[in-house]
Amino acid sequence: MAELDALEIGEDKSLLLVDDDEPFLRRLARAMEKRGFEIETAETVAAGKAIATARPPAFAVIDLRLEDGNGLDVVETLRERRPDAKIVVLTGYGAIATAVSAVKMGATDYLAKPADANDVTNALLATGDELPPPPENPMSADRVRWEHIQRVYELCDRNVSETARRLNMHRRTLQRILAKRSPR
Repeated sequence: MAELDALEIGEDKSLLLVDDDEPFLRRLARAMEKRGFEIETAETVAAGKAIATARPPAFAVIDLRLEDGNGLDVVETLRERRPDAKIVVLTGYGAIATAVSAVKMGATDYLAKPADANDVTNALLATGDELPPPPENPMSADRVRWEHIQRVYELCDRNVSETARRLNMHRRTLQRILAKRSPR
């Protein structure tokens, strides 16, 4: 499969990966390198924009929410410098509004984390109006719900009462959910 992907990539194999989750970034970089891409990584919006301006890549995988801002700023910079770039936006939780914004700004596709290297490669190499195949291992509905609850919990500085209020659920119900392991 790696040989086939390397043939489909084309002459310019440059790929920019922007994500503030360092272990995920390293893992994805290694996997994409094995598929024939030439990788450059950044962990911040500022670093991503600097690379997009100095050496605009043919491909990019950009996390939507970064510690220093919004990944859509990197998408916009890259789209200005290289209109033909294929850009995939990743995010830890999916929302219709952010997907629409990402596509309007020039993203080719939008994937929910944790996306594996095969999903990312399929999205980057999809041509024209052809949609990439659906992910082989999509998150279950229970997992998506759990991820959303965890995200709101973290945004509320791990305050159970505030999280329960924002999620419109009983505090004890939330405590039971948080005490359990994450669903698959």
